[in-house]
Amino acid sequence: MRYFTQGLGELDPGRKDLLLDIATEELSHLEVIGSIVAMLNKGVKAELSEAAMEEADLYLSINAGGNSHTQSILYGGGPALTNSSGVPWTAAYVDTKGDPTCDLRSNIAAESRAKVVYERLINITDDPGIKEALGFLMTREIAHQKSFEKALYAIEDNFPSGKLPGIERYANIYVNTSQGDGDMEGSWNTGEQWDRIDDLEKTMPMDNGDGSATVNLDTAMTSAVEKLSIRTASDPSTDFTTGADLGAGPGRLDHRR
Repeated sequence: MRYFTQGLGELDPGRKDLLLDIATEELSHLEVIGSIVAMLNKGVKAELSEAAMEEADLYLSINAGGNSHTQSILYGGGPALTNSSGVPWTAAYVDTKGDPTCDLRSNIAAESRAKVVYERLINITDDPGIKEALGFLMTREIAHQKSFEKALYAIEDNFPSGKLPGIERYANIYVNTSQGDGDMEGSWNTGEQWDRIDDLEKTMPMDNGDGSATVNLDTAMTSAVEKLSIRTASDPSTDFTTGADLGAGPGRLDHRR
């Protein structure tokens, strides 16, 4: 769905073709996964429908072939659009942004994550047929990642994403906020490309302000804020007995005792 929405909104004919091709192939992957789920649950589907097993054995069986007993009881052992915890799929998973450099990077990351998940699935099954199918799907994720990377680098100005450039005075600053033991240097924070800040007290705030968040309010709002501040002010000199004090049991910490 991510690749379809990107492809349908794409202006570049090459990327449109690429995205719709891969989107269509991914639907065939859905068929492969769905078929695997259906085959793994084929036996328990019949046993559940016909009550052919004792209760304890049946319960063990319905948890063996899917993500949970929900897979068998609610969906009759068939494939369902849920995650491994039984949560239904949602279109909120689709994060198309409409900017090709942003979306292609997201696609590359998605293919990388999928490849790793397939590896883990391969490692926990001893079924040779499933291993073969998952190995094919894992390898296709590698091919898709290569295609998306080629498409990304075919865009001459592909970094940063979007149209607006970064604010020049901040674009190459590295703020070394973690110092002492474990402080490391590398190409990500050291070299000619970076304006590195180590002395935080000397350089912060970076905009030469006082570091406070400020806002300008009109007279009416300022008056309302002042009244609210007075009404909700705390008195640090008080120490009332609270419900937490009254309900404290053995082992309570009571500095007044």
